[in-house]
Amino acid sequence: MTDHEWVVDDHIGTLTLDRLNRGNALTFTMVDAMTDVIRRAVADESVRVIVITGRGDRSFCSGMDTREFAGLELTPLQRKRHLHEHVHELIRTINACDKPIIAAINGNAQGAGLDLALACDMRVMSRGARASEVYVSLGLTSGAGGAYFLPRLVGRAKAMELLLSGAAIDAEEAERIGLVNSVADSADLPAAAHRLARSIARHAPTTVRAMKRSIDQASRSDLDTSLDLLSSHYAVLATTDDAAEAIAALRDKRTPNYTGN
Repeated sequence: MTDHEWVVDDHIGTLTLDRLNRGNALTFTMVDAMTDVIRRAVADESVRVIVITGRGDRSFCSGMDTREFAGLELTPLQRKRHLHEHVHELIRTINACDKPIIAAINGNAQGAGLDLALACDMRVMSRGARASEVYVSLGLTSGAGGAYFLPRLVGRAKAMELLLSGAAIDAEEAERIGLVNSVADSADLPAAAHRLARSIARHAPTTVRAMKRSIDQASRSDLDTSLDLLSSHYAVLATTDDAAEAIAALRDKRTPNYTGN
């Protein structure tokens, strides 16, 4: 029985976590498969935007399935390797992907499940969902990137509050503090996430990927370095077929037909 689903439609690839009876909790086999899906999506020219969501309307992802470790006598080094070689590889792959990734948080997101959403570029959240970094309540520290991503999204003080208290917040609070881009009713969430995805996918794919790389690289560099890199991206993109098509479509008042060239 599969634990995830991958569907590509109209240049949008949707990856659905599919373990409804376990709150869409992650297993090591599952995260390895998801990593492979993201890697294949990067190489697939028909995919321009990726959406990650969960099955049902109660849980986006409840974190790592505790049964993965039940009965295992692991040394600290073995536990570290389990995380590093599986869960962390998925997070790194998402973070390195130069195609935009949207998390459609259809239900509660907890621990590693919330970290998965935080690793994405944008987040749309169901109005009835709640988000929590539950690690501290389990005697653990953030294990899948929450301590890295959360301060960058909501600021250090708010991230400290959420990580050190383990408190759950609702969708309205998540939107207010900048953890998610927008909130939608549960029934409307898939459509809301795909509207956002389509608003991106309709643009030239090479331009979108260069824009995402520019944003990510700018966050790690000084102004002069960023401007120098942007000028290089700009100069290359200006010579592409898609740039010419964008100008021609604007002139002719028609929808552009982008090829990625």
